[in-house]
Amino acid sequence: MSWSGRKKIVEELAMVLVKVRALQVGTFTLSSGKLSSYYVDLRMVPSFPGAYRYVIDCYLSLIRNEVGLDKFDAIAGIPTAGLTFSSPVALELRKPMIYVRKEEKDYGHMKRIEGTITPGWRVLVMDDLITTGHSVLTGIDAIREEGGEVKSVAVLIDRLEGGKANLRKAGVKLRPLTDITELARTLHAKDEISDDAMKAIKSQVAGR
Repeated sequence: MSWSGRKKIVEELAMVLVKVRALQVGTFTLSSGKLSSYYVDLRMVPSFPGAYRYVIDCYLSLIRNEVGLDKFDAIAGIPTAGLTFSSPVALELRKPMIYVRKEEKDYGHMKRIEGTITPGWRVLVMDDLITTGHSVLTGIDAIREEGGEVKSVAVLIDRLEGGKANLRKAGVKLRPLTDITELARTLHAKDEISDDAMKAIKSQVAGR
């Protein structure tokens, strides 16, 4: 990715995420039980309107430059954090939005997709970040079962832990704005994180 302005966008994003504590460095236990040298929680962002607006603008730049507005008919959000960003992006782009439920309804139509999807629609899937890609792939399967076509997934951050390769196996291209090592390098250059923290993040990515 080398479109004009991307580097500056990422640099500003890194500082925004640190400021609102959506990106923290330390020792954290993830939901999987795995230890991590950093923690990203983009669900913090909407509590800060200025940061929220900036992150939405980041997604819009990513989609316009990396995906192309003529390459998809609708946007699908992956719950829960993905919905926080897919909703305003879909509204801004005037694109239909659907979202994938974590679990199938056990009442009514018992469906996994909320909203209306037309068979043959090209659907751009959005999430906040990607690790292995498991939750995103589950959502893609549900969309395809309803007749939607998925070729791209847009995320803000790639944690570089296998998600890109797993999506590729499913015939889907990952479109991240940035990844954790680029964010770490940016913060390290601005003296926002220590040498040890930088090494710990690199080590985690390398040893995934």
